[in-house]
Order: sequence, then structure tokens, then C-alpha cells
Amino acid sequence: MSLTDSSHIHVNYGLRIAGGLVAYFLIMKFAGLLHVVELRLLNLVILVAGIYMALKKFQHTHGEHINYFRALVTGVGTGAIASLVFAAFLFVYVSFLDTELMQYIIENEPMGRFLNPYIASFIVALEGVFSGLLVTFILINYINTDEPSAS
Repeated sequence: MSLTDSSHIHVNYGLRIAGGLVAYFLIMKFAGLLHVVELRLLNLVILVAGIYMALKKFQHTHGEHINYFRALVTGVGTGAIASLVFAAFLFVYVSFLDTELMQYIIENEPMGRFLNPYIASFIVALEGVFSGLLVTFILINYINTDEPSAS
């Protein structure tokens, strides 16, 4: 299995997005800015850029054509892989590497007392999958997709 194969675009770009999210998380951690909620919106920028590049790569590898529904599957798959990998990283991070961060979240977030590493990671994964769905839906309306056929 080669990650450069056009049938694995969603895996390739999903892992790239996850790498970007992890790198951004670590930059924010070392800069002491994890508590600034507004900076989390930049995660969306990373997700949008990655899904857009995956869709353009898919389009390029298929003769500049991309079916609307294949674009939807590619984008959502890319976002889901990125979100699940990032959530797994977050689980390992708050469970084993920085338990103080999980304790900070429990003590300082409005619903923190109901959270543990499992639930926090699940919420991040769920939020990421739905963000990927929304981003994909918006992006495929801006890239040149083939019209769905009645056949």
C-alpha cells in the first residue's frame, strides 16, 4: 500500500492534517497558550487547508474531474482520519504525558468535572469528524465537481 496512490489520498492527507494539528497543539503548549480558547479556531484553518488539498489532489489524479459524491467521501474520510488520529494523540498526551493538563481542564472548564481522558478525546474526535463534514460540504461547492448523473 503506497500512500501516494490516488486511492489512499484520504489517508495521506488525513495523516498530514493530524500532523499539523499535533504540531500546532505542541506549539501552543510550549508557548503557554493552551488556555486561550480562541486560538483553537486555527485548528479549523489546518483542517480546511488539508481537506482542500486532498480534494484538489483527487481531482488532479482523476483527469481534473471529481464526482460530487466521491469528493464528499474523500473530504469526509480525510477529516475523519485526521480527527481520529489527533484524538488518539490527545488521549495519550493527557493520560500519560501531561496529566496536569487534564486536571486543569477538569478544574477550569464549565463541564470539566464530567470529563476524563476518554470523554475528552471522544469529544475532540466527534467535533473533528463533524467539522470535516461541514468543511467538505462547503469546499465541494467551490471546487469544480462533475454534476451527479441520473444513471
